[in-house]
Amino acid sequence: MTGAPSPERFTHFAAIDWSGAKGSAHTGIAIAMCQQGDDAPSLVPPPNRFWSRAEVLEWIIAQKEAILVGMDFSFAPPLIERGAYLPGDETPTNAKAFWQHVDTLCDDLDLGAASFVEHHYRHHFYLGKADGVKSDFMHLRRCEAHYIANGGNKPSSVYDAIGAAQVSKASFAGMRLLHRIAPTHPIWPFDAIPTNGPAIVEIYTSIAARAAGRPKGRSKVRDPETLDGALSALGSTSHIPLSTYSDHATDAIITAAWLRNAARSPANWQPMALTHEIAKTEGWTFGVV
Repeated sequence: MTGAPSPERFTHFAAIDWSGAKGSAHTGIAIAMCQQGDDAPSLVPPPNRFWSRAEVLEWIIAQKEAILVGMDFSFAPPLIERGAYLPGDETPTNAKAFWQHVDTLCDDLDLGAASFVEHHYRHHFYLGKADGVKSDFMHLRRCEAHYIANGGNKPSSVYDAIGAAQVSKASFAGMRLLHRIAPTHPIWPFDAIPTNGPAIVEIYTSIAARAAGRPKGRSKVRDPETLDGALSALGSTSHIPLSTYSDHATDAIITAAWLRNAARSPANWQPMALTHEIAKTEGWTFGVV
């Protein structure tokens, strides 16, 4: 695959905790950013009380410096396991064309994609007991299978659209955003990383939490002392006090600090299991090696 960028390639690092919820003001979205060095990441204030997905899109497009942006959702559904994203339905066979397909099909408010899951392709998704056995829907990308095989906790499948832990609607909403930023912002590993300017990667906040010393099942941080402990484990100074210690805010802050470190590791840019086919169809979560 493409070579690793220079350790000094990026000067800024941002982590975005994302949301697929309906509406246009999302308590579940948070953006944290830091620079090279050891200063703690700080939250980027939304233009209004809460971020909308459209405002996140505008914020990303406005970033022109050498910033690495990590986004917490699946950049594509599994394809290799079954030979198609949505077997039995005619859909594109590479990720970028699939992003366009999702964006063209959905007219949901604020780049939402609930209609994609709940109406357009309803029979592919698990939304309750009436759909049958949940395990029949739990298809994974090669990255996720590799992560589990090497001791990682099991990520959710994008075909699971029920419950608080589901990532389905957030991921398809995220694909709408990816389609719109793809012309100007390289998205790894679908694109090679250029020598300057911004780039986008997929992140999994649990990986950052493990690197920060948080144990499995206790990755969420809701108080200042625990947050500073996690940041210290990542080589970061203490954070600027927050008005509210929500999971979304602390996830973003910890993950931005982790991303600053992780971007310097060639192994994260060149996972041994990442093939050309996987890179074009399913992508890869940054930090899974």
